[in-house]
Amino acid sequence: MSLPDEIKVVSADYLGDFALKTHFSDGHHQTVHFKNFIFQHAHSDIQKYKDESAFKNFQISDGDLIWDDYELCFPIADLYENKNIEIPHNKNVA
Repeated sequence: MSLPDEIKVVSADYLGDFALKTHFSDGHHQTVHFKNFIFQHAHSDIQKYKDESAFKNFQISDGDLIWDDYELCFPIADLYENKNIEIPHNKNVA
């Protein structure tokens, strides 16, 4: 899938269990499951997002889906295509 030019995230809805339905400026939407990424990633900055209330505290800033002051964010292309976010259960992450 080729990402159209100047795509932005316009909104996101929390679906539960660390999943967001993300809406883009071209009308496309994507359901992205972040749970494996959050719970299997060892980086200390990501640990606090295991708390569902912290995870749900996302915002849209300049077309990006972010948590806090860009402490956690994902490339728009990855959200749009729903790739590179969910870590397979058997992969160890340092």
